[in-house]
Amino acid sequence: MKRIVLACSAGMSTSLVVTKMEKEADARGLEFQIYAIPENNLRDELEAYGRDIQVVLLGPQVRFKLAENKKLTDEHNIPIDVIDMMAYGTLNGAKVLDQALSLIK
Repeated sequence: MKRIVLACSAGMSTSLVVTKMEKEADARGLEFQIYAIPENNLRDELEAYGRDIQVVLLGPQVRFKLAENKKLTDEHNIPIDVIDMMAYGTLNGAKVLDQALSLIK
């Protein structure tokens, strides 16, 4: 199963974004497992599921950790970016899904 991982600090707002993204992916007929994890668990997630992860998106609240986490994702050839702050704040699942899809090679 192809995975889209959203890494954030706590997960409450991000879980709402995940729900919106899942609905949008279903509407488009796309099959992804989309889920949120605490950013500090990203290393373990990459170790466990790296070959299935298509993209990692960081919540805006942990944007300052992009460079650090890019080193981890680069080891697995997985693209990473920070979720667009406006899309995140408005829970725009379609826009966040589009952002994720644009990063997948």
